[in-house]
Amino acid sequence: MRKVDLMDKYTVNHDRVFISGVQALVKIPLLQKEIDVRNGLNTGGFISGYRGSPISTYDMELWKAEDLLVKNDILFQPGVNEDLAATAVWGTQMIGEFDNPKHEGIFAIWYGKGPGVDRSGDPFSHGNVAGTHEKGGVLIVAGDDHVGKSSTVAHQSEFALIHSHIPIFAPSNVDDVIQLGLMGFAMSRYTGLYTGFKLCNETLEQTMTVDISTDEFSPVLPDRGPKPVNGFHNHPTHIDRKTSDIVVKRYRWPLIYKFLKANNINKTVISAKKKKFGIVTSGKAYMDVRQALKLLGLSEQDASKAGISVYKLGCTFPVEPSGLKDFAKGHEELFFVEEKNPITEDQAKSILYGSGITPRVIGKVDENGNFLLPSDDQLVPAEIAIIIENRLEMLGASNAKIKKAVNSLQATLKTTDKRNAIDAVRSPYFCSGCPHNTSTRFPDGSKAAGGIGCHAMAMYSGPEMLPNAQMGGEGGHWFSLAHFTDDKHIFQNMGDGTYYHSGLLSVRGAVAAKVNMTFKILYNDAVAMTGGQPIDGPVSVGDISKQVLAEGVKKCVVVTDRPDLYSKSSGLAENVEAVHRDRLDSVQKELRDIEGVTVIIYEQTCAAEKRRRRKRGKFPDPAKRVYINSSVCEGCGDCNEKSNCVSVWPKETELGRKRQIDQSNCNKDYSCLKGFCPSFVTVLDAEPRKPEKAELTITDEEIPLPDVMKLGEDSYNIMISGIGGTGVVTIGALLGMAAHIEDKACSIFDMTGLSQKNGSVYSHLRIANKNKDLGAQKLGACEANLILAFDAIAASDEEPFLTINPDNSNTLVNARITPTPAFQRNNALTVDETLVLKRLEKASAQLKSVDATGLGLALLGNSIAANLFMLGYAYQLGLLPFSGEAIIRAVEINGVAIDFNKKAFRFGRMYAVDPERIEKAAEKTKPKLEFKPLTDLDDIIKHRTELLKNYQNEKWSKKYLDVVQKVRAQEDKIGTGRKTFSTSVAKNLSKLMSYKDEYEVGRLHSDPKFKQELQNAFEDGAKLKYNLAPPLFSKKDPETGHLLKREFGTWVEPVFALLSKAKFLRGTAFDIFGYTQERKMERGLIKNYIEHITKISENLTSRNYPAAVEYANLPEMIKGYGHVKEANVEKAKKEEKMILSTFDTLSKTNPNSAKSVA
Repeated sequence: MRKVDLMDKYTVNHDRVFISGVQALVKIPLLQKEIDVRNGLNTGGFISGYRGSPISTYDMELWKAEDLLVKNDILFQPGVNEDLAATAVWGTQMIGEFDNPKHEGIFAIWYGKGPGVDRSGDPFSHGNVAGTHEKGGVLIVAGDDHVGKSSTVAHQSEFALIHSHIPIFAPSNVDDVIQLGLMGFAMSRYTGLYTGFKLCNETLEQTMTVDISTDEFSPVLPDRGPKPVNGFHNHPTHIDRKTSDIVVKRYRWPLIYKFLKANNINKTVISAKKKKFGIVTSGKAYMDVRQALKLLGLSEQDASKAGISVYKLGCTFPVEPSGLKDFAKGHEELFFVEEKNPITEDQAKSILYGSGITPRVIGKVDENGNFLLPSDDQLVPAEIAIIIENRLEMLGASNAKIKKAVNSLQATLKTTDKRNAIDAVRSPYFCSGCPHNTSTRFPDGSKAAGGIGCHAMAMYSGPEMLPNAQMGGEGGHWFSLAHFTDDKHIFQNMGDGTYYHSGLLSVRGAVAAKVNMTFKILYNDAVAMTGGQPIDGPVSVGDISKQVLAEGVKKCVVVTDRPDLYSKSSGLAENVEAVHRDRLDSVQKELRDIEGVTVIIYEQTCAAEKRRRRKRGKFPDPAKRVYINSSVCEGCGDCNEKSNCVSVWPKETELGRKRQIDQSNCNKDYSCLKGFCPSFVTVLDAEPRKPEKAELTITDEEIPLPDVMKLGEDSYNIMISGIGGTGVVTIGALLGMAAHIEDKACSIFDMTGLSQKNGSVYSHLRIANKNKDLGAQKLGACEANLILAFDAIAASDEEPFLTINPDNSNTLVNARITPTPAFQRNNALTVDETLVLKRLEKASAQLKSVDATGLGLALLGNSIAANLFMLGYAYQLGLLPFSGEAIIRAVEINGVAIDFNKKAFRFGRMYAVDPERIEKAAEKTKPKLEFKPLTDLDDIIKHRTELLKNYQNEKWSKKYLDVVQKVRAQEDKIGTGRKTFSTSVAKNLSKLMSYKDEYEVGRLHSDPKFKQELQNAFEDGAKLKYNLAPPLFSKKDPETGHLLKREFGTWVEPVFALLSKAKFLRGTAFDIFGYTQERKMERGLIKNYIEHITKISENLTSRNYPAAVEYANLPEMIKGYGHVKEANVEKAKKEEKMILSTFDTLSKTNPNSAKSVA
């Protein structure tokens, strides 16, 4: 096995490494420095730009390699924004203007995503016209999100770079990134121009095995010919602008063609023996073409015999004319395959026109103008393959083998087209305890606009917002609109990162435009969306307050979860008040009535960043947890509404859906406590008790070694899917490293971006014997050999589901499904787990389902063990093409929880050999996979009768039983054999008759079962506080008029016990609580329900039966306490009128139906 270290990708310069596209951008300047040293040059390096998907982690990788960069005289300086970074890069090429330089030249990299390229056009143009230093050079790295997966718009940066007269290299994979990156610097030095470096998701987020060697790197530098007066390189543009333009176009530009030709940047990779059909392609599309040929069953030799040639453009602008003409000669047709709008196709038509070389040129459309390839979506290899065959057929060059492959491919695509989608999806969502959950709310009757970054997710989670603007343009829409509408005011969201980037200018613009608006600046102390990077410079809440007031803002208020931190010495501007976040609504209402521009600085640290810092002991970690007594919980969802937090999970019980707190994910925001409900218990001075682990020891020697899958000529393809933030990408990295250790070729494409925030993430893996056999980064339709579904819902998304082959895919799925974030917006949302698994099974050749989460928790005390458990399971089943030893070595190299992960891997292996042994060991500590409610009517009645006896007494339960038995008898009379109506009455009458008044809440909180539940959940020494709003003596919120909850210590527990014993007073003249309006309402609901149910049952027919059932289920709407319950009762009353009207109509339509049925 290969000896490997994680830092090899940066330290090894003459061997094979395992490296991503982003990491390759770190490697390029290190290699450039080595080459310069070897050539006797004393150069330095400079890197600056601004993060954003798909290049969001570049700065983090640079920081990881900081020691190496410093050692090699390379400075990484994150830009405050993209255009300032571009100006700084421009400055590096002016080193010749200074008398005391430390280096002979500075090679520089600018980086940014598509919108950053757009906003930097001015410094790009100026810097490029000024020119590069002959011993410096500039790479402009444009990270393009072609379909806008994690961006505000889909992007194609070529047009912006062309406008600035910047030539463009387009790497197709990670290997190309390194090779063309070095060539890009060489060309920049040679021509005096910047080199554009176009990268998209597939090249940046791909990780692959790459052979590194700089020994043979020696670019050919042809004689430049006559030079301008001031030379080819950097010269001030402000002295003679016309001459500067002449230098660019007449002197520098021709050098591009010389360099491209001399260094074979554009290559013929397949040359047809008898030329028929030439394919010209570049960048990511080149890998798609390679994959398309594989799908047609064509090796390079087969393609050549079929008359197919392939020309790979390393430089897409400008297309070097002589090379293209040489390739085009003799071909009947040229097919241009490129992503997005046609850049190379249009150039080629201009180059070939009038040249005497006249192949038919097709690309986005055919010769008749009919659609061929999309410019508004990504290319798909299968579709390219079908087009290739169609064109070959037209040229008389197709054959039986190719036709058979296409027929199979078309049948496959039809199969995938017929697959029905499931309702449940994992869309990106705020992290647990995210400050955006609260900060983005705004008062009824107001309008608000979204912001960049995590703010964008507020537009998905409601309430409805106006669209966001470009970064730094927040609120600009309103500068004009305000003068053309009768609306007086809007709120504008903005993050602190955006504010520092360029958002302050928006505040200044609003003041200048004389509009009424409130900027809500969230100060969360991190650039949260792209990975939690620090803001690129010093800024504090105090600084912002002083800056905005200095700009002419009328009033500024700080809203925070920690107002006690803001004393007179905290640095706030004069007269700026800091208030608790509970007052956000009233503050917003106050500011929206102020004429002019106002600002709210909402200060609360990013929840994910809190978690990271707490792990390092760098952030306060309050010894405070929240727990829900599910017996007291009504399942009303008010806690979801108040917190919008993904840690508030549904809990299925016999009495319906309640709520529970996912303690493992909770970031201690405590917003859920605002839910108007007495079920919340605050637990102090005790952390959650670590799950009891099963006593199980297994050695490697006990497990037989499986047969390791042998690789063939094609790649072995694995699709991994799961939930963002749960280690899915790590599993892909481990598998890739295992392949690398065994000298196999590997490509991983991680599709993450915005989905890292609780959404679905996928890893596309290809493993082969050689790099040339890997194919496109993404797996296509039915290409997966193995599906590792760590989350069944994520695996059911379109992208991974498309890859499942019904004849060839083995699917391993984690049977336990985590609630989706959509539950926060739709509390009634239910995921049919059986349906999800059945759908995966139907699509697969073979499916194995295992409760990896439950077993991981039971065996190792942590659900994260599920990942390595499933990996061990897959390995032992013989579904992985490398040894277990290589996987274990990869775990060791990764260096995280090594022993834990080794155990999980071993347990997974044993599960494949002896599942009974694993299940038996876990049976006592494994949580149930899913709750199964009672279904038999007799069992339900028995359960509810006992419940009401405990609630009140025997007499009360008998009253219930009498009603239910009468209803049951009436239902039996109509002779349909159904029990739905009786079952619904049995459940819902019990619900109404066990309304949770003070006596019941006291009884349930003092129940020994609940005390035991708490003891099992938390470590010893816990102190409890109860969050209550007793209606007889609680204060009211001055804004809403609702009762205010507050904490009560353990002194209230004897009161609970007393109330429990005093339940006999319920409904009597001595029931002091019974005189409140809420209790009167609850007793009235019981009476009303019994009266109507009795009448309905007496008039029940098969025709009005559905309306009867609908009425019987009406109490399901009535949930909650106080004002929440009252609001639900009002909704139920409206429904009641409509249902009763429908029932009466159906009853009158056929009055004899009961008799006829009977």
